[in-house]
Amino acid sequence: MLVQPPDADAVEGHAADMYAGDIAADGFVFGYTQVMAVNPDAHAAFEALIRAIVPSIGMRVYELATLGAARGIRSPHCLLAHGRKTLRAGLMDEDQLARVGRDYRDAGLDAADLAVMAYAEKLSTDAAAMTDDDTRALRDVGFSDRQIVDITLAAAARNYFSRALLALAVPVEAVPGIEGDLAGALLSPCQDSAGPDR
Repeated sequence: MLVQPPDADAVEGHAADMYAGDIAADGFVFGYTQVMAVNPDAHAAFEALIRAIVPSIGMRVYELATLGAARGIRSPHCLLAHGRKTLRAGLMDEDQLARVGRDYRDAGLDAADLAVMAYAEKLSTDAAAMTDDDTRALRDVGFSDRQIVDITLAAAARNYFSRALLALAVPVEAVPGIEGDLAGALLSPCQDSAGPDR
């Protein structure tokens, strides 16, 4: 990674909070945290956007939209990080999360969950091809106008974050708690040469 992040002993304000959060949780600062700390105001704005999105859709739908988008982008950083967030929040167990990683269409998800992941994945691979039919698929499983907009914003926000990390060639670190077969399952979209382009 060519971009040089700020040193741990030089950060202050929001950037210092970013570093401290990673250290408290995992004992080190992730590469993606370091690169986002180059512009901490942008990171704070991103966090504010997420806080504005989640209340209408809840954490489960937010994480499903995030995983669907990360799958479409083939973002190892976000598949691992949000796989762990999904697991730690108790939104699904390891077996189902691994199945979602390999193929969410065959993971025992209900119709609403499937619609969210499919929508987020398509937004992340071919947004220009989306039509009212894609939105209607969300409405047909019970989502309101506000929720449809917020699902869209959740997937679009993941595109912003994930594509920035990929463009800056941020190293992918192991995520504590996501190892072995589970990590392999979550990363399977990144290994699929027939899958969508980044």
